[in-house]
Parts: sequence; C-alpha cells; structure tokens
Amino acid sequence: MTRTWHHAHAALSLDRCLVMAVVNVTPDSFHDGGRWIVESRSRPNVSVVVGQCRRWVEQGADILDVGGESTRPGADPVDEATELARVLPIIEALRADPALASVPISVDTRHAVVARQALKAGAAIVNDISGLADPAMAEVVAATGAGLVISHLRGEPATMQARVQFDDLLGEIADELEQAVARALAAGVAREQIVLDPGIGFGKTGAQSAALVAASEFLEARCGFPVLIGASRKRFLGVLAGDKPVEERELASVVAAVVAAAHGAAVVRVHDVAQTVEALRVASGISAALADSRSKLR
Repeated sequence: MTRTWHHAHAALSLDRCLVMAVVNVTPDSFHDGGRWIVESRSRPNVSVVVGQCRRWVEQGADILDVGGESTRPGADPVDEATELARVLPIIEALRADPALASVPISVDTRHAVVARQALKAGAAIVNDISGLADPAMAEVVAATGAGLVISHLRGEPATMQARVQFDDLLGEIADELEQAVARALAAGVAREQIVLDPGIGFGKTGAQSAALVAASEFLEARCGFPVLIGASRKRFLGVLAGDKPVEERELASVVAAVVAAAHGAAVVRVHDVAQTVEALRVASGISAALADSRSKLR
C-alpha cells in the first residue's frame, strides 16, 4: 500500500524515507545559529539562504524546513513579529524561485500566527515542536490543508530538560502524542495530513533520545501515523561518538538517519543533506539486494 503525506499543495509519497533539510534563520540555534544573519539579529541574508537551499535540493532534499526561533534546550522565546521577520522573506523567495517550485516548504514554528502567515507566503507544512500548545494551530492547519508535524514536548524549550522522567518512555510519548492528534482531528485536520515526531532532545535524556531514534515502527504501529525523526547534530550523538562537539557530529548524524530509516522513519530532518541522501541510498540498495536474494532461495 502506498503511504502518502498530504500537504497544502500536493501529497508526498512515503515509499522511501524522505529528507527534510534544516533551514535555521536564527542567531542562536545550537548548530548553525547566525549562519544566515546579516545586518541585524532579525534579518536573514535571503540570497545566500536561497542559494544554499538550491544546493540541498540538487543533493536530494525533499522538504525545506524554515525556522525562525531556536528551540535548543534553554533557548529564550522570540516574539511573533521577530519570527515572522526572519521566516517570511525566506519562504517568499524560495516559493518564487523556479528551481524550487515543486519543493514543499515547511515552517518550523510553535505559533499559529506565524504558521498562518507562512502558509499564505507559500509554505505547505507546519512543523510544530510544541505538540499544538497554541490552541489555534490545529484550526490554521485544518483551514489550509497544510501538512502537520506534531512533536512530543513537555513544557517550553527553556524548561523542558527539567521534565525528563518517564516510567514507560515509548508508551507515555505515544499517549501524549495521541492526545495532541485527537485535538488536531477534532479541529478538522485530516489523518493524511499528520506526521508524528517523538521529540528527540526535547525534554529527553541522552539515553532516551538514543532509544527514540529506533522507535518509529513502534510509534507508527501504536498511533497509526508516519513518524519523523530529528536527531541531527544533537548532543546525545556527540556523547555516543566520544564527546564530539557539534561541528564534528556529521558522521554520527548520518548514522542516526540510516538507523532511523531502517527502523521505519518516514522522514529524517537533517543538517547534512548530501551525506544523508547518499547513505540512505546505499542502505536502501543493500536492503533491496538482500530481499531479492532471499526471494530466490528455494
């Protein structure tokens, strides 16, 4: 059966693991904060960002995820006006670029006001790390037909690491995601619009985050929705790799993406697009060759 993810402009096939490229236009994200910012702390360099996004798409990115608020542990919130000033020029420019016309744009935001304006500007998906904490978010998604990523998060980014106690990690995350899904469905969001994210690094210990990389099959079987895994460059990978700093976590991030895909992830959200796409293709080719060999056994 073909799996699809419906968004505001079309539908994406989930017959293979999709690659979502991280486009952070923030001064303080944990990996690439400030990379695209010029002149002030609120204005991104639009032409540089668009050029990089073109390269990512050429390398195989399926989705571009634009975010204007850092959600790293302990991050301070930004007001909606600042967030809009960061993301809208990028989304508008990406949507106007003929080379990117068919590439869905996701807006990474917790705020319905930002989501609404981003969708008007040409975004097709809302990536909400708060799990619909804004009561109006589900209504915005329902009204526009946007794709929706519902993430698991307890509390706010500034305080989430104080709430890492779980008696049953996978069961409790599934329960809480199902509660958010129920709110989305009640607001009129269609099931085909929804993808779930267990919130790796968001109110989780390193060991919990590591376990969640391989949890997609369980979560999809339990909740009934495809799963996105976002482990790229996160601290727990640096620890597992031997206390690597964020700029040296590329290999660990690619390995995590391959493991996630092997365990059923429908989408992986990554910083290192070319390396991830190549690794996923190789892993898929090996799996296909093994399956073919087994089918010929007598």
